[in-house]
Amino acid sequence: MQQYTSDKEAADALHRSYRELTSEISKVIVGQDEVVRLVLTAVFCQGHCLLVGVPGLAKTLLIQTIASSLDMSFNRVQFTPDLMPTDIVGAETLDKDRNFKFVTGPVFANIVLADEINRTPPKTQAALLESMQEYSVTVAGKRYDLPRPFFVLATQNPIEQEGTYPLPEAQLDRFMFNITLGYPSYESELQIVKNTTGALKTSLNKILHADEIVAFQQLVRRVPVVDNVVEYAVKLVHKTRPNTPHAATQANQFLEWGAGPRASQHLIVGAKCNALLNGKYSPDIEDVQAVALPILRHRIVRNFKAEAEGVTVEQLIQDLL
Repeated sequence: MQQYTSDKEAADALHRSYRELTSEISKVIVGQDEVVRLVLTAVFCQGHCLLVGVPGLAKTLLIQTIASSLDMSFNRVQFTPDLMPTDIVGAETLDKDRNFKFVTGPVFANIVLADEINRTPPKTQAALLESMQEYSVTVAGKRYDLPRPFFVLATQNPIEQEGTYPLPEAQLDRFMFNITLGYPSYESELQIVKNTTGALKTSLNKILHADEIVAFQQLVRRVPVVDNVVEYAVKLVHKTRPNTPHAATQANQFLEWGAGPRASQHLIVGAKCNALLNGKYSPDIEDVQAVALPILRHRIVRNFKAEAEGVTVEQLIQDLL
């Protein structure tokens, strides 16, 4: 791994690497620039992502493509109603000498894709969510550390809700971003069809190694932030909390619950990373706004009045911004 003489030099290197990554990913993924930006932001912030979209929007392909452009281990878990916690974290088995040996599960990878996480019961969901918070798993009273960096990308299908187990708000809070994927534009879909219906296969180059990503994650934490940006982020979160001194009028009208302190933390860390990815050395209020929607979307709960009047979470967040 290259050694940098200063944080400024490392910040410039991160900016260059980000441009190389997006260029490489765009060979396969067309028209999802904003989604790619947010996922890579989460990677450099040591966060986890929840991707929500209807079938066929290349959620899984997007994650596999990002994993292919990063020189890190990758595992995919297809969540089903009969999936057990041991299918994710691993289990102790008897070896040929009749000694117990721990066999690691698919969670022991740098990038873990949890496909359709809402299709499995809460007990199995909790096994993955514990590893996301603790960066370790406990089996038979023994603790096993997960490899670093460790990053979970979960996908969720917003339709076909019958037979699913929606994640509770407390567990949704473990995800840094809740990213909604929309349909591609007409021009993007034309390009997608041309790219995917021919005989040629695209090969991707490895842009960053695991130890480089860990170094960049540490760099993001060291980025300085002026007080007014921190105050803006904390005030924004306080505005979402109904019946509190700093609550916005819209929150008192339309929200049941507001975001917690973890949202404030993610806003600042996300703003730091967004600034670096755009070639800046310190975040401003625009960087907080650039990450606010996916950070707050899954942390505020609408009340009955908002649902009855068709007021969406996205509308409320835009009003608060």
